[in-house]
Amino acid sequence: METEFFKDFNFQGFWSECSYSARDYIGAFPDDEMIVSVEKELGYKLPGSYIQMMKLQNGGLANKSVFPTSEANSWADDHVAINGIMGIGRERIYSLCGEQGSQFMIDEWGYPAIGIYFADCPSAGHDMVLLDYSNCGREGEPEVVHIDQENDFKKTFLAKDFETFIRGLRKEEEFDVE
Repeated sequence: METEFFKDFNFQGFWSECSYSARDYIGAFPDDEMIVSVEKELGYKLPGSYIQMMKLQNGGLANKSVFPTSEANSWADDHVAINGIMGIGRERIYSLCGEQGSQFMIDEWGYPAIGIYFADCPSAGHDMVLLDYSNCGREGEPEVVHIDQENDFKKTFLAKDFETFIRGLRKEEEFDVE
């Protein structure tokens, strides 16, 4: 499984090495028991590409934090931005089953229960990035979508799968962020 995903992808410089990331996002490397436990709690099978990436670093802030879009949203006309990617676990505030993880966004913010919210955005909860299982079922390969709470939870397609999303992330400087 280790070479199944992210062939020829260089993770060097992908993650931010700040103390905030270490404190609130980066968890211990997930073992098989933790992965199964988190999947059971969330009710969805995690994508293999996500699991493989979390075994390299289990969550964190990304230096490449902008994903281009073809339609406008509450954040920008041509992109969405993420703060960090939640790791597999419960111990960090921003881990999938953490204090402000996926279920928190559904229960406290009213986000639609159609998958796993894995990336938060700079809007402090007003938009999120989701592994969307609507078209594939709980065991399938989810699409990645942006959910815009400020726009009646509008769903915007981003990528056909998690790996495509990660490969599509760009540096903020590539966009006019004024």
